[in-house]
Amino acid sequence: MGLLLVGMNHKTAPLEVRERLSLSCREDVSPLGLLKGIPSVREALYLATCNRVEILAVAADVEEARGELVDLILTHGNLPREELERCLYVHRDETAVRHLFRVAASLDSLIVGEPQILGQVKDAYRDAVDGGTTGLILNRLLHHAFRTAKRVRSETGIAGHAVSVGYAAVETAKKIFGGLRKKAVLVVGAGEMSELTARHLLKNGAERVLVANRTYARALDLARELGGEALALERLPEALMEVDIVISSTGAPGYVITREMVAGALRRRRNRLLFLIDIAVPRDIDPEAGELDNVFLYNMDDLQDVADENMRMRREEAQRAEGIVAEETERFMEWLKTLAVVPTIVALREKVEAIVAGEMERLAVRFKGMSEEDRETLEILVNSIVNKILHDPMTALKEESQEGGGQAYAAALRRLFRL
Repeated sequence: MGLLLVGMNHKTAPLEVRERLSLSCREDVSPLGLLKGIPSVREALYLATCNRVEILAVAADVEEARGELVDLILTHGNLPREELERCLYVHRDETAVRHLFRVAASLDSLIVGEPQILGQVKDAYRDAVDGGTTGLILNRLLHHAFRTAKRVRSETGIAGHAVSVGYAAVETAKKIFGGLRKKAVLVVGAGEMSELTARHLLKNGAERVLVANRTYARALDLARELGGEALALERLPEALMEVDIVISSTGAPGYVITREMVAGALRRRRNRLLFLIDIAVPRDIDPEAGELDNVFLYNMDDLQDVADENMRMRREEAQRAEGIVAEETERFMEWLKTLAVVPTIVALREKVEAIVAGEMERLAVRFKGMSEEDRETLEILVNSIVNKILHDPMTALKEESQEGGGQAYAAALRRLFRL
């Protein structure tokens, strides 16, 4: 019995290949249903995201199961063998465990530390449980993976630094204002990046949003989506007096927000801070506006520098996380190795308990004059002696199994005790 993981991810396969496999596996027949039909597979989990497609299995014959899983991906995914073999990776036993733990902890993600993958692994596990394809080993393994991911989150700062421009803007705004509660946001332009940044700000506590756009109808549409208010582009000077944060991305050929416009608004703001986020190329906001008192101006390069520095910090934290993964992998493998000798331990204990029960029953006639309390005391004494006799050989068997020699010891015990 062994563990096997077969899959492809963003590092080994282009998006179009992952898409074809993932989509085909969501059609007519469930991949879990197909996995249940493979004779050598005892337990299985299927994980499909935009960045990976993986099958994790417990197999009676790992080599046989490997070929069957690859064939399943080939036929069900409608992928040419040459193309598949270029993209595929195969992990066994300890390397499969380590890979799963790294995936759950977001160490194998496109953006290290992103939180979505853990939820996706949990969803895949839930589907496997509902589909009846998990058992003792995968249940233990997946819960161990969740525990490892929790340790990585709580003991490292791997998820504590913004690594996208939008999130970098939010984190910078938090530092400037000390929090975003009750802050007002002005979105200039209705592009995707400015919309995404505005959503991040609202999610982090900002309460009011204004949308200004050259096309008023588009401003109305975006304001409706964000739960805000639309205004004509001509009202920018007025809006600058009211808001705390401005996100601008219009695609205009010149400055939409000038130094004079900002200076005029500052005279009415009574020293309130103003955070300007210019994510347009070419720039929307006059760089000289950032030289004014109480104004903080960040452009795309500034925010990208913040995101890059945060990614460097995440990678440093990832090194600490790798240590946690290695530790938890070793811990799980110790348990897995002892699993092979469990049937021998159970059989030995059952045989000894049967002998004790048989002897107690054979001597029942002699116990007639004995009180129930004394009889119970005698049984406890006998079982205690048996447990002490069995303790050393059972402990030695578990220890040897962790060192890889458990099978030989188990065979010896089975022969000696005729199990």
